[in-house]
Amino acid sequence: MKKIQMVDLQSQYKHIKAKVDDSVLNVMENASFINGPSVKSFQKNLENYLNVKHVIPCANGTDALQIAMMGLDLKPGDEVITADFTFAATVEVIALLNLTPILVDVDLKTFNIDCNKIRKAITSKTKAIVPVHLFGQAANMEEIMEIAKEHNLYVIEDNAQAIGSKYQFSSGSKIKTGTIGDVGTTSFFPSKNLGCFGDGGAIFTNDDDLAHTLRGVVNHGMYKRYHHDVVGVNSRLDSIQAAVLNTKLPHLDSYNKARQNAARNYTIALKNSKNIITPIAGKQCPQICENCDCHVFHQYTIRILNNKRDGLAKHLSDSNIPFGIYYPIPLHRQKAYLNSRYREDDFSNTNLLCDQVISLPMHSELELNQINFICEKINSFLK
Repeated sequence: MKKIQMVDLQSQYKHIKAKVDDSVLNVMENASFINGPSVKSFQKNLENYLNVKHVIPCANGTDALQIAMMGLDLKPGDEVITADFTFAATVEVIALLNLTPILVDVDLKTFNIDCNKIRKAITSKTKAIVPVHLFGQAANMEEIMEIAKEHNLYVIEDNAQAIGSKYQFSSGSKIKTGTIGDVGTTSFFPSKNLGCFGDGGAIFTNDDDLAHTLRGVVNHGMYKRYHHDVVGVNSRLDSIQAAVLNTKLPHLDSYNKARQNAARNYTIALKNSKNIITPIAGKQCPQICENCDCHVFHQYTIRILNNKRDGLAKHLSDSNIPFGIYYPIPLHRQKAYLNSRYREDDFSNTNLLCDQVISLPMHSELELNQINFICEKINSFLK
């Protein structure tokens, strides 16, 4: 059995080594390191893959969120609603821009933002909602878009963990996550489903005017060299990372399918434990069906009941099995985001999840014997 890794980038690289190496060497030889042909090619290929009018590459996923909010011209004091149970980058950029983050609880089954809590959090100062498609699963975009329309709010999708997933509307239509709201963002951090060999990110929109603004913001506010029309930042996807992503993009669907297969095998092996709640794949398919595309399993995250999570974590560590606890502390309890408006009763699901969740190794190269070994160790501890 191969060494078990949380993410196995080396094995993935071996399958595409020749093409990746050639594409990177091509950038080195033509010395077009910034805004070179590979960036423009990747931008166009990603637009085609997502079926979106505009992709604006940038330096990383956090920048993508910040630039998206800058492009919407949100003002200091404007309230932006987002999920309490997620990585800090989502709320970080809201605070950084002197906007007011409003954290709300999540759904216990999907881990995604609770639409009822969104409704309750809306005030006259609310200007935007930032749903996070957490762990690879599409948030309830149909209801979120209805809420946004009703209250004239922007929707900024944080798609850092779910590129390639689709949301199915009640009409039956399916749309790629990140392209449903006013603007979407993603990260190409190496461990992501579509990851580069460093940092990278992108912003998506179907709004021509917004796309124009964003293209200036990412490049010091310039549309014409040395003419700074808007306040901007320096956030560009470099050509080497674009070359890597261009090579990997045609494999994204197969990478996601491999993750879904791994998730299915995990669930089969863990389903009989009374101390485990395995993840669902969406409201349309509570099981991980063969045609699943609403969850691309950036993480395979289970809930451990009866206060056994920390004991299991130690057991896995002692067995040399990597794991992650995403996330151990709710954002509303983090020092940077403490606020007297928050009451613990408002975050019952997030608080519970922080005590229960554990994420198992998940990547496109995971083998069945590795999954079975991991699950045997888990089941033996929890029996």
